[in-house]
Parts: sequence; structure tokens; C-alpha cells
Amino acid sequence: MAEAHQAVAFQFTVTPEGFDLRLSREALKHIYLSGIAAWKKRLTRLKNTFLTGVYPATPSSWLVVVMTTVGSLYCQVDLSMGLISHIRQCLPSSRYLSFQNRTLLSATLFSTGVWISGILIFRQTLKLLLSYQGWMFEPHGKMSRGTKVWAAVMKVMTGHKPMLYSFQSALPKLPVPSVQATIHRYLESVRPLLDDAQFSKMEVLAQDFQNYTAPRLQKYLVLKSWWATNYVSDWWEEYIYLRGRGPLMVNSNYYAMDFLYVTPTSVQAARAGNSVHAILLYRRRLDREEISPVKLLGLVPMCSSQMERMFNTTRIPGKETDILQHLVDSKHVAVYHRGRFYKLWLYYSGRLLGPRDLELQFQRILDDPSVPQPGEEKLAALTAGDRVPWAEARARFFGSGKNKVSLEAIERAAFFVVLDEEEHCFHRDQEDSLDCYAKSLLHGRCYDRWFDKSFTLIVYKNGKLGANAEHAWADAPIIGHLWEFMLATDTFQLGYSEGGHCCGEPNLGLAPPQRLQWDISEECRMAIDGSYGVAQVLADDVDFHCFLFTDFGKGRIKRCRTSPDAFIQIALQLAHFHDKGRFCLTYEASMTRLFREGRTETVRSCTSESTAFVRSMADPAQSRCERLRLFKLAAEKHQLMYRLAMTGAGIDRHLFCLYLVSRYLGVESPFLAQVLSEPWRLSTSQTPQQQIRMFDLEKFSDYVSAGGGFGPVADDGYGVSYMIGGENLITFHISSKFSSPETDSRRFGRHLRQALLDIAGLFDAPPNKVPN
Repeated sequence: MAEAHQAVAFQFTVTPEGFDLRLSREALKHIYLSGIAAWKKRLTRLKNTFLTGVYPATPSSWLVVVMTTVGSLYCQVDLSMGLISHIRQCLPSSRYLSFQNRTLLSATLFSTGVWISGILIFRQTLKLLLSYQGWMFEPHGKMSRGTKVWAAVMKVMTGHKPMLYSFQSALPKLPVPSVQATIHRYLESVRPLLDDAQFSKMEVLAQDFQNYTAPRLQKYLVLKSWWATNYVSDWWEEYIYLRGRGPLMVNSNYYAMDFLYVTPTSVQAARAGNSVHAILLYRRRLDREEISPVKLLGLVPMCSSQMERMFNTTRIPGKETDILQHLVDSKHVAVYHRGRFYKLWLYYSGRLLGPRDLELQFQRILDDPSVPQPGEEKLAALTAGDRVPWAEARARFFGSGKNKVSLEAIERAAFFVVLDEEEHCFHRDQEDSLDCYAKSLLHGRCYDRWFDKSFTLIVYKNGKLGANAEHAWADAPIIGHLWEFMLATDTFQLGYSEGGHCCGEPNLGLAPPQRLQWDISEECRMAIDGSYGVAQVLADDVDFHCFLFTDFGKGRIKRCRTSPDAFIQIALQLAHFHDKGRFCLTYEASMTRLFREGRTETVRSCTSESTAFVRSMADPAQSRCERLRLFKLAAEKHQLMYRLAMTGAGIDRHLFCLYLVSRYLGVESPFLAQVLSEPWRLSTSQTPQQQIRMFDLEKFSDYVSAGGGFGPVADDGYGVSYMIGGENLITFHISSKFSSPETDSRRFGRHLRQALLDIAGLFDAPPNKVPN
């Protein structure tokens, strides 16, 4: 009740004696501090917007230009070549504006124009430099003279302490590929998957589309690319994510794991306190734009726009489409523990709560003996089931009263925290320990994660961490950036006492977390049970297998003179062929953040070159030299495909947008219908590592994360996520469905392990040995 009393700033009562006005100093103090904090944030955003807009210039550089111009006039040197005099003549004469003052004002206006012109020239020059992508296609270790000059200029132009969004306006737009090039690459990608008759039929469809339908669709797409910041991203977000009516759990959301070998403390409340504080430190740096933009090779900045909705964001269900609700700020987190929901304030007297204060608050929740209210325990199952029933239930049962207030407390929270009652971690002697850990993070009990929040922080009873993230607002590398910061800050900066508690002394005067109140009717409980039933069937069908590959890592792969990603992707093709006896359409996620508001593109990893290599491995008559030759061709082709995808010359986003234009225009295209209906039976993604180098992973090798994963995309396919954790570690997360007789995640894992060893053996085998 303490929060309720503090929320009333004054009490106004009419009595026979007159008016009785009672003021609450504590409440007024909080109102005052809250207002001050809000204005500080507004001023900070205004300042950051200005500094970002004039980057690399600064207010001090403007002052230098003005002083130089004015000083030159006193030295009787006119740097403006008469422009200052012309500006002075245009200024109105006034007794308050003397000749000297008009001269100073004219010099200031001229200097400001020169300063702004310099900024615009810099921006255009940088945009031209960023449009050059030849560096990506040059052989490793062999940089041309032109690229060296480009790199030197880039280093000079991007090295001046950029803020997070300093390069946004200089990033080039995602180009629209030509229809002819896209069709050619598409046919090339499906050739190894089709027999001659099927391929001839597809060629006819493609040629007909290219000649008759595509030119009209392409014109509309090019028109969109002229005025839109990115011709793909808004449609991708809406039609791939927000219009999906199936469950987010398993189908869309993904997860991230804690350190693999280390747990900094086993005290659940302490780990939650440090982690939440570290996340809030990241949010503060994000709000102030103090995070450095991620750069490829330390030179080429990538788009940071996806970070804007990391916090205070919730996916709101709708009958036809969802929306992303993003708030400028949120001063609390929502917490779930043992079937109960809480609202935990993050500030006290205008200051962010420290780790020890947060630990105190989390411990109060853990010690709360109260039981869930009727219908409260499984309430979050509504976010785990189909979207339409959740939208209907939200409108019907959560539109007023205490249900609306409590739901808003969750949806308007900075993020969601779960104090889980289970214990999960990696056990060397327990083969399925990572499998259980992954399934818990992916779907939990189907009612103990709020799948609509931008991300949910999960703190287990033994102090282990994890996260479940919603996919519509951003892609996995964005959460990975936050996750790396949080883990490093928690362990190497905040630390723990000898007893495993957060450092410092708690403020025992803090009001306890607020228990959210619900009035859940019998009809609402039926809706909850319906969503829970759908989610439980989906969760029970997920076959997950995670394993550590420790025979070698990127060190040995690089000694084979090939890309680690290409090496693993070819191994995945070999493993899939051994697993199913055939090839399939393969999806590998590649980022397009070299362009403004870029998200992802597809690399079609199953190529004619990779299938030729796989077949050679199955052919005992093939020599080691021939297999090596075919492997190198496959690796080179994969690297080319990856580079094309990164530079905007991919296949699938272009075809996706052409399909949407055709739907808008009411144009039927058998070719596009066929392309968009093809299932991705092998969906893969690499988890980024060390985006923020806050500690030396080689020195602290035990502090490697286990990465993260996602559910299968096709009912009869595999989802594979992998992370190259170091010189001698690769972690794999393999998902499939028990209901499919064609898939078995553990079996695929065995094939994948063997495929990696077989390929490495080609480079290690004696010249006369022919590996089987």
C-alpha cells in the first residue's frame, strides 16, 4: 500500500469548518524529481540530435570557424571574397545595429554557412565512401591499392568519437537489384534441388515472369526505394512478423544463454539485481547515445536503428495485425514469480536503484508467501498461443478496471523479468543438460514468459541466466550486443561479495514491489486455458538438442584457409545429406546493416558447388585431392553468396517485395507464388560473438557464452543456430519436431559432428589416403 499512499500528492476535503487541504511532501518530492528527470532526458535527446546531425563537427568547431573569419577581418584579409560585405548590405539599417555589429553578424552568418556546407560535403563524401563495397570481394590478405586508400580515408573520417547514430544519415540506401540478376541467381540456387523436368518448368515460369510481369512490378519497387528509407524493412516487419497469426513462442521468438562454464553467484536475487542494473546501465548509455556504433573491420559503420526499440517495447495483439508499442521511457520492470506478477520501480528519489537495492526487492518477491489470484498463474499463456484469441481476450477482459491497470503495468514496463523456480546449467556429465536449458528458454512452461515483451530476462533458482526475445522489433545481433554488455558488466565490473550477494548496502526504507491485482472471470480463464492448450502442444512437439563441438574451432578452420562460416555451412549440407539422403532449400541469415534501416537477407547455402562436394564425399572412388578441390569451390561460392547478400544483391528480399507489389496491384504470378511457397527445411543462423570487447576472451576462456537458438521453421525441417566460441569451441543448437518422422535433432547432431570431422580430415590426411 505504500505506493498507493505516495501516489496521492494531496487530499482535498470539504468540512463544515471549511476546506481541509493536506499535502504529501514525499509525493510532491517524487513528482518534482520525476519532472526534473523527464526534462533532463528531453534536453539530452535534443542535444544528442544536434550533435548527431552535425557530426563530425562540434559546437566548438563552429566557434573556431567564426573566430577565424572575424580575426581575418581585423587583419584586413577577406576570406569570404566579398560575401561578408554583400551580406552586410542585405541587413537592415538600424540605430541598434551599428556598422561594426552588422559586420560581425555578417561574418557570423557567413561562417555558419561555411560550417554547414562543410558538414554537408562531409556527409555526401562519407556516403560515397560507404557505397564502395569492393573491399568485401577482394581475396583475404590481398588488398588492392585503391582499397588501401579508401580504408585510410575511412579511418580518418569515422574515427572522431562517433555517437550511436552519428552515421545514420550517411549510410547508403539498400539498392534494388535488377530483375534479370535476381532471376538468374534464383534459378542457379534451385538447380541442385530440381530434376531436369522440374528445372525446365521453373525456367519457363521465371522467363515468363521476367518478360511480362516483372517490369511493371519493378517500377513500383524502384519508386518506393526513392522515397522510403529502406524498400524492404517496413514490409518485412509487417508481413513476416506482425501479420503472423500463429504463436510467437517457438515459431518466432528466440533465446540467449548465460556463460557456458561459469555462474558468478548462485544467489538468485543477487544475480537478478546485478543483471537488471547492468541492463539499465546499458539503457542509460543507449538513451544518451554513448554506445559506439558497431563497425565492420573497425572501419565500416553498421545501421543502429534497430536499437531504438530495445526497451519499453511490447507487441500488442490485433485481430488482423499486431502493433509494436514503444514508449520513450519506463521507470519499472514487470516481474513474474511462482504464478504472481509484480511491478518493481527502478528509481528512488530520482536515482537508479543500485544492484544491492534491486537484490533486496527481488528477495522480497521470492520471500512473499502469498498465492496466485484465481486465473493469475497461467495468465501469460495468452501471449504464447494464437494471436487472434489473445487479441479478443485482451479487448474483452482487459479493457477496464484493475485488469487494465495491471496489464498496462506489464506492457509499459522496460522489460519483463522471470524469477524461475527451476535450475538449469551445463553439466559435463549430463548429456541433455543443454537441451533442457534451451527448451526452458525457448518456451518454459508456456505461461511463465511474457512473449510479447521485447525481451524477457530469466533468472533461474541457481543463479543461471537466459533471455527470450520477440523478433519483430529487431534481429538477434541487437539483443546479442546488450547481452554481451550485461554479462561482462555483471561479472567484471559490478561483481559480488564473498557470500555471493551484490556489493554495497541496501536501502531498507524502499517500498516493496507492488503486487499486481487481477479480476479474472471464468470466461477469461477459459480463454487462458485455450491458449495454454495450443502452446503446450507446440512446446511438447519441440525436439531440441544442443551440443559443444570441442575437437577444433575457428583456429584450425582458418588454417584450412577458408571462412569458418563457409566451413560450417558446407558441413551442414553434408550432415543433412547423411540424415535424409537428399538436399533441401537452405536458409542462412545474413545482415544488411551496411545500409540504412537494413535487417537481413537470405544466403541460399545449398549450391551446385556444395552438393557436388557432398556427393564426392559419398563416392568412394573420389580422391582426396578432388574432394579438396570441390570443397574449395563450394567455400568460395558460399563466401560470394554471403557477400552478395550483405551488399544488397540477394535474392529473397527482392522477390518478397515484388510479390507484395503484385498483391497490391492484383496481379497473379505463378512464378512468385511458387517461390514464396517453397519451405526452408534447413534454417540456419550464426550467433555473433564479441561485438563488444569488454574483456579478453582468450584470457578468460571460461567466460564464453553458449549462444542462443530458435525453433524449426518447417514442420519437417531443422533449425540450426551455431556460435564459434573461440579457437577450440563451436556450440550448436538444433531444433526440429517430434511429430515429423523425418527429423531427429540428436541424430542430426551426430551427423553434423561427423561431417565436421570428415571435412577437417581432408586437410589432415596423408596425400595418398582417401577418407571415406
